Amino acid sequence: MNISADIKKIKRNFLPENFTVTTWEALEPYFKTILEREINSIIDLENWLKDMSELEAIVSEDACWRQIKMTCDTTDKTLEESFTFFCMEIQPKLQTYADALNKKLVNCVYTKELNQEKFYTYLRSVQKSIELFREENIAIQAELSVMQQQFGVISGSMTVEVNNKEYTLQQAAKFFENPDRNLREEVYRKINERRLQDKEKLNNLYTQLIEKRHQIAVNAGFANYRDYKFEELGRFDYTKEDCFNFHEAVKLYVMPLVNKINKNKKIKLQLDVLKPWDTEAEPEGLQPIKPFTTGKELYEKTVQCFESLHPFFADCLRKMNELNHFDLESRKGKAPGGYNCPLAESGAPFIFMNAAGQMSDVTTMVHEGGHAIHSFLSHDLELSAFKNYPMEIAEVASMSMELFSMNYWNSFFDNAEDLKRAKENQLERVITIFPWIAVIDKFQHWVYENSTHTLEERENKWLEILNEFSSEVIDFTDLEQYRSIAWQKQLHLFEVPFYYIEYGIAQLGAIGLWMQFKQNAQQALNNYINALSLGGTKTLPELYKAAGLKFDFSPAHIKTLMEFVNDELEKV
Repeated sequence: MNISADIKKIKRNFLPENFTVTTWEALEPYFKTILEREINSIIDLENWLKDMSELEAIVSEDACWRQIKMTCDTTDKTLEESFTFFCMEIQPKLQTYADALNKKLVNCVYTKELNQEKFYTYLRSVQKSIELFREENIAIQAELSVMQQQFGVISGSMTVEVNNKEYTLQQAAKFFENPDRNLREEVYRKINERRLQDKEKLNNLYTQLIEKRHQIAVNAGFANYRDYKFEELGRFDYTKEDCFNFHEAVKLYVMPLVNKINKNKKIKLQLDVLKPWDTEAEPEGLQPIKPFTTGKELYEKTVQCFESLHPFFADCLRKMNELNHFDLESRKGKAPGGYNCPLAESGAPFIFMNAAGQMSDVTTMVHEGGHAIHSFLSHDLELSAFKNYPMEIAEVASMSMELFSMNYWNSFFDNAEDLKRAKENQLERVITIFPWIAVIDKFQHWVYENSTHTLEERENKWLEILNEFSSEVIDFTDLEQYRSIAWQKQLHLFEVPFYYIEYGIAQLGAIGLWMQFKQNAQQALNNYINALSLGGTKTLPELYKAAGLKFDFSPAHIKTLMEFVNDELEKV
């Protein structure tokens, strides 16, 4: 397969090269032209689709840059206003045109002459968008786009003081690896006390989001937002019952392994009682592993790692760096979290994260690097719509990269012992991530099935679910007030509702690809590249098949994969 990271911006044929999105008045004529254009042949239809795709890419990229700039600096009000302007003044008007264009496409007599295999998933999603569209939801969705970003503003301002120095909560988390147990507890309590200060703000924000989301669902004829969102996310291949089975499988086959990991940690640390601030710690005399110190070093070492795995992967990162498409280090006023943002017109995506020198930052970097490679591989697909791949395959791209790259983490570590510890850490995380995925997903199902719940009911339900998936080895005595707001740190609940089970489904896919990699690395990488190059042009089961995987998250399959990871962990 001939692949290159020399990504090219899509050449404009419909809009002027110098056109930028400023106002709706400047943008609307192009939508009007597309909508009113006559389509008299299959060639006309294909050209119409290409011009519409070009227009969509330009608008999408503009919206992405507004969000990127705002998350990089939540203190700059002009950046927030620019993003809000797009959400309130441009996005709502786009939706009306999008619906009209969707209807024009499905009603066109030449649509049936399109290559049905190539266009199947696209036309299916267009049909679904038409079914879900309601004029009265446009204003609510615009409000939601703005409100959701308040999570980043509130969280981005949270800092704590440790040893007379101010840290963001992401930076302060590095102290959990410190051998000084008193310091770990002090930082744990400071972080949670800081979160408690904004408990009410985030509770109120979430309540407002739930109300508006529920209204959208009701307007579209659904009993609750969960059922609506499953349709909107295009979950054609699994149901809420599959999610419930996933939760149960995590309890049956993952929790025993989590307890085993925590028992080993307790022995290693020589503790009578394991507390939540101990789970990342190293024994006295063993310093936390330090894979890098600066964002520049993180980038350079990741390039070196990717070069050893597959030169194309490293070239993707180099291209992004050439374009200044990285913002890696944590700092005050920056939104929390990490993401890879695809840029539909120019192609090379943007990676944003909050690195603080920890091993978890390496994992985040290679994870987002996997997403970036997906963006590169799908960029040359002829329509923007073909690049809208399901999240369940997008996260396979990122999570597989975490596992593939482990063989080459010597770029981050000078000695074999640190590398061994890093691999142990990663494989433990592959296991321990599942309970949190189950908790967040199960919580969301309850929240939206019971949208009129009180704050007290929400807190009680959260604690009930959290306790279901908490390790029996960790002692949480007297920490209930902190645990009761643990959900408030999860960005997805606020900004991308119901986007979380994907991590669990995809982690299973990633483990499957890693099993392939252990048997035949080249074949596994070929399968990976082949599947990601398809973008969203195939159904989810077909995309998994292209990667040499079964789309399966049944309890039996979860059991098999967990046993494999546990065996690999014991071999490290």
